[in-house]
Amino acid sequence: MSRLTKTSSNQEILAVLNETADAVGQVLRANKDWSLSGLRDTQYAIDLRADAAALEVLTSAGVAVLSEESEFTGVFADDGLCVVMDPLDGSTNASRGVQWFATALCAIDKDGMRAGLVVNQANGHDRYWATAGGGAFHNGVAMRPSGCVELREAVVGISGIPKQRPKWGQFRALGAAALDICLVADGVIDAWIDFNTHGVWDYLASALICQEAGALIVEHQDRSLVVHEHGQRRTPIAAATSELLASVRQVRAQQN
Repeated sequence: MSRLTKTSSNQEILAVLNETADAVGQVLRANKDWSLSGLRDTQYAIDLRADAAALEVLTSAGVAVLSEESEFTGVFADDGLCVVMDPLDGSTNASRGVQWFATALCAIDKDGMRAGLVVNQANGHDRYWATAGGGAFHNGVAMRPSGCVELREAVVGISGIPKQRPKWGQFRALGAAALDICLVADGVIDAWIDFNTHGVWDYLASALICQEAGALIVEHQDRSLVVHEHGQRRTPIAAATSELLASVRQVRAQQN
């Protein structure tokens, strides 16, 4: 495998992200142990094995890694790349047999996001990806959001529980943020609201996918969505249109 640097093409970077997701997929398909790791609340032993498989590919490619499971590996140099990853997003879904869990990977350089990939590991072939300036695709088909502008007509994905029932059309709580947000980019749902907070690995690949598809994604308090520290948390909100984004931002603000 050739080593990746800031001068690598986005397609070269995306190829390594796909190889990484494939390595994780092999580990997940062979797994029969859904015990907790004992190291952190809600962390499963398979989370660590998936992380190890991903790190093997990414460290061979010469990139730094910011992972939910292993925190920071390597050095994020000015001429280098860092891959922000959640090797198994939706691990509780996976442990319960809910077919909605993913590997999420986003390559960044010091100037911003370069390539993002989210793979539904429940089937192994359902892939969402984007490259900066290159568009967003679901299994090779260009994505575009729904165009919904009215909250009362919207199907809204959520993480967490609002304090009162907003006046949306319907809602879905699917349990894997990276995949959930991709559905906004693909026009399957109209918006997504985080009623808690998330680590950057949960949303960054999907944020690039949304942006490249033409959907909108912001942080609840207008902070940057791109962070380099494991301990930082953000509250992302995504929507198909600017009109709907204004409405769902108001919904989130009312929960404070």
